[in-house]
Amino acid sequence: MIPRIPGRSMLLAAAAVLPCAGGLAAPAAAQDAPAAPEPEAGTAATAPSGASATTRSTFLPADFARFAPRSAFDMARNVPGFSIQEGDGARGLGQADTNVLINGRRISGKSNGPTEALRRIPLEDVVRLELVDGASLGIGGLTGQVLNVVTSASGRVSGQFRYNPEFRTFGTPARLFQGSIALAGGGTKNEWNLALRNDSNRRGNEGPEEVFDGSGMLVALRDEKLNVDTDRFGLSGSFTRNADNGAILNLTGQVQGYLFREREISLQRPPGGTLDRTRSLRRTEDEFNYEIGADYEFGFGPGRLKLIGYHRYEDSPFTNTVLTTFTDGTPVTETRFVQDADEGETILRSEYSVGAGGGNLVAAVEGARNHLEIVSALSARDAAGVLQPVDLAGSSARVDEDRVDAGLTWSRALAANLQLQLSAGGEYSRISQSGPFGLTRSFWRPKGFAALDWKVTPNLNLAGRIERVVGQLDFFDFIASVDLDQDRADASNADLRPEQSWLYDVEASWRMGALGNLTVSAYLEDLVDVVDQIPLPGGGQAPGNLPSARLYGIEGQTTLLSDGLGWKGTRVDLTLGWNESSVRDPLLGFLRQVSGNELFTLEFRVRHDVPNSDWAFGTRGDWTKNVRNVRLDEISLNQPSFAQMFAFLENKDVAGMTVRARVGNLLGQRDRFERTVFTDRAAGIAAFSERRDRRFGTIVSFDIEGSF
Repeated sequence: MIPRIPGRSMLLAAAAVLPCAGGLAAPAAAQDAPAAPEPEAGTAATAPSGASATTRSTFLPADFARFAPRSAFDMARNVPGFSIQEGDGARGLGQADTNVLINGRRISGKSNGPTEALRRIPLEDVVRLELVDGASLGIGGLTGQVLNVVTSASGRVSGQFRYNPEFRTFGTPARLFQGSIALAGGGTKNEWNLALRNDSNRRGNEGPEEVFDGSGMLVALRDEKLNVDTDRFGLSGSFTRNADNGAILNLTGQVQGYLFREREISLQRPPGGTLDRTRSLRRTEDEFNYEIGADYEFGFGPGRLKLIGYHRYEDSPFTNTVLTTFTDGTPVTETRFVQDADEGETILRSEYSVGAGGGNLVAAVEGARNHLEIVSALSARDAAGVLQPVDLAGSSARVDEDRVDAGLTWSRALAANLQLQLSAGGEYSRISQSGPFGLTRSFWRPKGFAALDWKVTPNLNLAGRIERVVGQLDFFDFIASVDLDQDRADASNADLRPEQSWLYDVEASWRMGALGNLTVSAYLEDLVDVVDQIPLPGGGQAPGNLPSARLYGIEGQTTLLSDGLGWKGTRVDLTLGWNESSVRDPLLGFLRQVSGNELFTLEFRVRHDVPNSDWAFGTRGDWTKNVRNVRLDEISLNQPSFAQMFAFLENKDVAGMTVRARVGNLLGQRDRFERTVFTDRAAGIAAFSERRDRRFGTIVSFDIEGSF
């Protein structure tokens, strides 16, 4: 299952793919113009026809050589002042929602997105990396700095592997099965790559939880231990073919399995007393999903036509069980929630690009069909110890959406240093839900944007954008569900409407030569029909629409290089983010923060590569201040103590491999959670509150990377 991201996916927050501590490297310098040798005729492509990409900086593989990269991803994540943005779950394929291109072209995938694609491209196939102005590319949705990775098949089959074991000082088993192996090959007219990968996690924590009654008196103590084991394993790949007539075929695919196991034991007692009950929580998920994408671009009339197809399917059986035993002989209590969710998305899209009005015009039409079908059952143990069904109205249903959108995007250079991009269009959608609360509705939504990229000086770029955005509903919000761990219930709400917003964002990027790079960006988003918890007319609560909300924030990201100061080999990365929001609480009527946002983020990375050696060392850390989550009867906060900090030591030539050792949680960060549950939140009457403080120990991990 894909979790819902509250509000918009923060433009300046969690979309960035952060490099691991071992990858905190930077090229010594970058060229300010695309002076790199051109790739051989064949697979490497340029910007779309009719567009003239404006390049800010160019990096060659040699610029990254001292860091022993194995793939395009190893280089892309170390471009100074740049962070990879994964897709934000936007509707359909639509306009680009990532800031990475490969050979001037978007990646026709979602979960199989830019990070996975770059990981599969070996070092030998990378010609150069270009930071370009997004608005100059003629690709809708791109503004500010965009990374274009230019590749050309080396003509031989090559491979790379990674193995990443991890150990914790207590509480969790070792992570022994995380790793990947990738193969790539091709010739002058084609490229292909395959990757087998397992993303594995062994997480856990333990510690006390205190429970207070409505008056604030301590009424219970709990000693708790949590273990969460996950494995996401799969095979992904892509194939590109360039025909002699200029036609280009791209195929991408991915098949995955996902195993999730959560176990929590809670030993509970009254203050000053002995153990009187043991609560056991179990959650499992056995997911299977696959994704396939294809696009074919060819000359048609005066322009070029691109046909795109995409399909994704996911099956997610899920169970949640809570069982409590008592020391005084009280009968065992047990509650179980079982859910099987089938999701699917099919998209067909066409784009026609042609020179017009001194620039490039793209006409696009897209059709999509999405569905979610859920079968759920809630049961509880009776006095005889037999699980009996409990009614949960609206918990089994199917949600379907049929959608068509169309738009025109026009890009042109207003001057040698000024790029304009305009887009206008709209979408029609029909959403239907089956079951006792079924409803069918239709929506018409206008959309579009205006964007500018201005190269003020050779080293300073400004970019701005105004956009009308239509949000993507999470179909899980339509269907009734329960969280047995926190004793929460959401009723069915078939009347959900997609969010709409006006989004304004600006970005300034300053290249400081040998000293590094500084990027500052800011955004403001005014939303209508924002999704939050609302009271339902028949009682209960569920995700629903509030009239409006506002989100705004600023982020600064800098990369500082010591080489320009005469000290070779050190790089410092620093990111600061501040976000604010406001929405009117549906119960009390006052303005509050939007649930689930981050107020403040701080991330830093320091890496030093010892000159004339294979050794490197460094550190990284992060700290985040979170916003409280608000429900009609509950206010909660998930806020770890202070900061997380890691240190690493690396050798780049151990029998031809890179070996890296990391030690994490050097500051002893703890997982903290608190919540207050209300009998009547409007009157300020609390039923009880909980306060949790758990440790998870020191983390020791290793990276072993090689090529063949």
